Amino acid sequence: MPQLLIAAARRGKIAFEHGDILVVAQKIVSKSESSAARLLKIKPSPKARTLAKSLNKDPRLIEIILRESRRIVRSDHVLIVETRHGLICANAGVDQSNVPGNDVVTLLPRNPDRSARHLAAALNKLTRKRVAVIISDTFGRPWRLGLMNVAIGASGVPALLDLRGTRDRDGKPLHATILAVADELAAAAGLVMGKADGTPAVIIRGYQFQPTQDFAARIIRPAGEDLFR
Repeated sequence: MPQLLIAAARRGKIAFEHGDILVVAQKIVSKSESSAARLLKIKPSPKARTLAKSLNKDPRLIEIILRESRRIVRSDHVLIVETRHGLICANAGVDQSNVPGNDVVTLLPRNPDRSARHLAAALNKLTRKRVAVIISDTFGRPWRLGLMNVAIGASGVPALLDLRGTRDRDGKPLHATILAVADELAAAAGLVMGKADGTPAVIIRGYQFQPTQDFAARIIRPAGEDLFR
């Protein structure tokens, strides 16, 4: 995949530069890692059949979702689960969109942070430029309508920026301000990716940051700090 991304950038007359952040859609990472499943090969469990009936879904699809999940968060109207990565999302990230045919579904990468790290290392080697990588996916949000891209994997860019202990413009101390930098960058890239435009990768240039080996998994709020579980 690194060679394909570099070739695509060249076709667009874009050369990677130090400090670039490459935001890559989860779908192409999953495809490159063969993180997929075929419905024809799935035998649904009794639990999957029961859920599928109440949700009006293919029981084989529900079975795949259950296999990708640690636990079910809610199952009325929509199936919200905690994935084995610790992400809370609909259908465990199992997706039938932008995949040829009706039998194949893509799964989330097994370890998105590791995938981002390997991709960043390959790009740095091939381009001889310091390029950070974010792997993004589309999530819903509690209490707010609409979908937006968030970071599920990151390498070379801060996932979180802790501003606690600093002061605002009026000199008042900040006590709770931690910015989800990787999520904000993923959301910005999502504006130009589109859902049917065939643009699975975006270069963000000009954002000033301190290169670091941070991880997107750090954005997941620990269960002990979650007031809504």
